[in-house]
Amino acid sequence: MARDGAVYVCQSCGAAQSKWSGQCPACSAWNTLVEEVQARPPGAMAPSRASRARGLSFEGLADATPAPPRICTGVDEFDRVCGGGVVPGSAILLGGDPGVGKSTLLLQVVGEAARRGARCAYISGEEAIEQVRARAQRMGLADAPVKLAAETSLRTILDGLKHEPFDLVIIDSIQTLWSDAHDAGPGSVTQVRAAAGELVRLAKKRGLAVILVGHVTKEGTIAGPRVIEHIVDAVLSFEGERGYPFRVLRGAKNRFGATDEIGVFEMGDAGLAEVKNPSALFLDTSGERAAGAAVFAGIEGSRPVLVEFQALVAPSAYGTPRRAVVGWDSGRLAMVLAVLEARCGLGFGDRDVYLNVAGGLRISEPAADLAAAAALASSALDQALPQDCVVFGEVSLSGDIRPVSRMDARVKEAAKLGFRRALAPRDLEGGGVIKVCGAARLADAIRRIGDGDWD
Repeated sequence: MARDGAVYVCQSCGAAQSKWSGQCPACSAWNTLVEEVQARPPGAMAPSRASRARGLSFEGLADATPAPPRICTGVDEFDRVCGGGVVPGSAILLGGDPGVGKSTLLLQVVGEAARRGARCAYISGEEAIEQVRARAQRMGLADAPVKLAAETSLRTILDGLKHEPFDLVIIDSIQTLWSDAHDAGPGSVTQVRAAAGELVRLAKKRGLAVILVGHVTKEGTIAGPRVIEHIVDAVLSFEGERGYPFRVLRGAKNRFGATDEIGVFEMGDAGLAEVKNPSALFLDTSGERAAGAAVFAGIEGSRPVLVEFQALVAPSAYGTPRRAVVGWDSGRLAMVLAVLEARCGLGFGDRDVYLNVAGGLRISEPAADLAAAAALASSALDQALPQDCVVFGEVSLSGDIRPVSRMDARVKEAAKLGFRRALAPRDLEGGGVIKVCGAARLADAIRRIGDGDWD
């Protein structure tokens, strides 16, 4: 039986139970229930007061003041994902795999922001001050006026932030903080929820911007209760494939800007370098395009990005053919293969299929269907696409090629990089910037690839 005021909280999903069990009834995870004493929240017994409702307009209000300008950190790719800079009084949660470069990115952000006049603090619960200084020295940020602290006590951190004015504060990481108001250990659901709530409350009250670093689970989601993602203003993920120097900062939630915006970086010895033109980085222009490769003109947030789809179709040596995909949805690959078999007459039942998005970038928009289908057909027919051709379009189950959003921006980006033709939906014919080889059905596009008819 649990003690008075104690419950058993699942460290995986955050569900609270009155008694211990080996398996969490909410998420079915094993051995994740931990006893935690629930502390009464501050002010829980304070006398209530009526809330006064107000209108949406600022007109006629004596306390109507213009919103403070965004904090431009000087790292343009980071500012782009945030919507043009960090909003004062906002809370941002940054997650990513271990070793991907979260601490390096934020130290670079806070260092450049401090050089521009912002009052910044970097609070680390995982590294000593000497370690942070050594990394700053390696990155050329030793002269940046950033206040450093190595602290894990939530009360000490809050007291320090209340007595000294700051514009931007980095907390690395939220899982290392602990509050003496709770008996649970650091990293538990109760401690993470309490620390995040107090820091967000302080950010709103004092108008300072707080960036919280969050660890991720083996499934790739941010560890801790999902309530943290709800109370913060923006959730960013820092992604990168092992073996590639490229890193992608992606916005999953943003109350002050567009979601699905990306910023691209390249990891080097001196930190992260911004990539101003990701399309040129993800493409191989060294020679003739081989069979099984197709350049996809995609849209990531507000930015057109060109990336290469690589496919390999080979005879299967086993009874069950293999289906392997990297950088794209495996369910989408199965659908495209089914459409190619049913509508275009290509057989993949006795052949292995491998699909890869070059450069470690992950593509999720439906406009990549035609590029994946073109790469698969090119490999199966052993017929290469022209070197100066880009591909985009959504494929339906009936085999139709449907138009996608911002087609003009896609072809303009392709033309800027030297492409002269596009295999795209027929609605784009006569685009003017480059020659459009329009197709209404997938069978027409596959026939064009097989015949090599691009005139």
